[in-house]
Amino acid sequence: MFEIPVTVVKRRRGDPAQLVANPEKIQRELGWHQQYPDLKVIIASAWEWHKAHPDGYTE
Repeated sequence: MFEIPVTVVKRRRGDPAQLVANPEKIQRELGWHQQYPDLKVIIASAWEWHKAHPDGYTE
């Protein structure tokens, strides 16, 4: 894995104090289940995809 430089600053006006997600509804209604449960793995996977597809879903 690799390190991404981070600068921690105070919340900006309008930023939420915290974000919470609960996947129960999508699991129940659509049968969806997360492939990557660890946040660092999720971010690394997304970064690898974006590096491989800099223009998104174009042909």
